Amino acid sequence: MKKYIIALVSILLIGYILFSVFYFNKTLETAECIKLEVIVRDSSSYSFINKADIENVLKKNKLHPVGLLMSDVNTLQMHDAIMTNKLIKSVEVYTTHKNVVVVKVSQRVPVFRVISDIKGSFYVDNNREIMPISQNFSIYVPIATGAISEEYATNDLFDFIEFLNDNPYWDAWFEQIEVKSNKDVVLIPRVGDFKILFGKMENFNEKLSKFSLFIDKGLDKVGWNRYSEINLKFDNQVVCTKR
Repeated sequence: MKKYIIALVSILLIGYILFSVFYFNKTLETAECIKLEVIVRDSSSYSFINKADIENVLKKNKLHPVGLLMSDVNTLQMHDAIMTNKLIKSVEVYTTHKNVVVVKVSQRVPVFRVISDIKGSFYVDNNREIMPISQNFSIYVPIATGAISEEYATNDLFDFIEFLNDNPYWDAWFEQIEVKSNKDVVLIPRVGDFKILFGKMENFNEKLSKFSLFIDKGLDKVGWNRYSEINLKFDNQVVCTKR
């Protein structure tokens, strides 16, 4: 008796699944999309992308789903069209049984901004990739200026910014990074009216340790405005230029 009941329940369950699949497919052939739901992740932190941007891309490519039969909605083409926006990291597009198309967008995360004499303005994101400036939104991140190529930005400069991010004390110290044509670096501090000649992007910890010692032994004693330049390029010494 027990086996009979189990078999009967199994048959009914299979029948229900087959009916549901058939019914859903038939409904899909005649149902229209009633809504496009756009979800922008991390929108409370970043606003590079908004719902209107997504809708405009879909309209431009004649892929906006509202009013289309659900069977005619091409989620793959929608995905590819949305991903042409270089401010977007990833996209999910799917349909629901309520005749709604859902788009979930993840934005790219900038680490620093570059204002380059060579390539103009751009961000570098947390994957070491070039990210365009948004017309909708700007974010407070470290700024690097000067003779900066995309290759230099995503390698040497990214390494230095990552070092600063891992060392909050130094990260709070510097306001701007200037890169000269010979790839020598000048750091602009937040405090004090002077420049720090850092030299090439190497030996970060050693150079900043010298600077830290100089702060304790020198600047704090003679005053922050006595020097116009503090040079950290030389081994085992700090060379200063008086005003």
